[in-house]
Amino acid sequence: MIRFNHVFKRYEGGYDALKNISFELNRGEMAFLTGHSGAGKSTLLRLIALIERPSRGEAVVNGQDLTKLPRRRLPHFRRDLGVVFQDYKLLYDRTVFDNVALPLAVTGTDPVEIGKRVRAALDKVGLLSKERVYPITLSGGEQQRVGIARAVVSKPSLLLADEPTGNLDAELSDEIMDLFLDFHHHGVTVLIATHDQRQIARLNKRVLKLAHGELEHDSHADTPRSTLL
Repeated sequence: MIRFNHVFKRYEGGYDALKNISFELNRGEMAFLTGHSGAGKSTLLRLIALIERPSRGEAVVNGQDLTKLPRRRLPHFRRDLGVVFQDYKLLYDRTVFDNVALPLAVTGTDPVEIGKRVRAALDKVGLLSKERVYPITLSGGEQQRVGIARAVVSKPSLLLADEPTGNLDAELSDEIMDLFLDFHHHGVTVLIATHDQRQIARLNKRVLKLAHGELEHDSHADTPRSTLL
């Protein structure tokens, strides 16, 4: 599903955000990406989503070599990829329904199919009754759920999340993480960047820990927890 082999990301001015990153995430696996602020977590997710490209190394996602994928194939590549952002990135002048429908609308999906998929996604995150309201009227936890519904409405095989519980209290964080766990149980590959050590310990999944742009630990759920944190 995801294979990084000696991947580097260097920005203008010579700053190395990622250095010599190598790991594989299997199809259907769930893992956490953790590390201090500035460790490279968001950069790694941006590379996987092909928002940016690696400077060096091999990066393969869903069988696609990200260093060679033509720009014209980006929309097709991203159809099988869902991304959840910490700051939601919702359109506040559009309804909840329209926000979730956006990924389908831009690909020309039939309107009847859009309606079915959007309502199924909203039902999954417990917001079916909110489809006609505007995001500004929702709580932070509800807005994050809208973001998750939008990320999964295309039924992607890979779901990425960047600090999805960073603005939420413990109870809401549990609810959001349990949604990701449920998607994982249904065969979706899930990679979550987070500082939330409580959630990492609670869900007991694989942990990829970055430090100063390097992969410091790549641990599996059956490794003693004290070696991970």
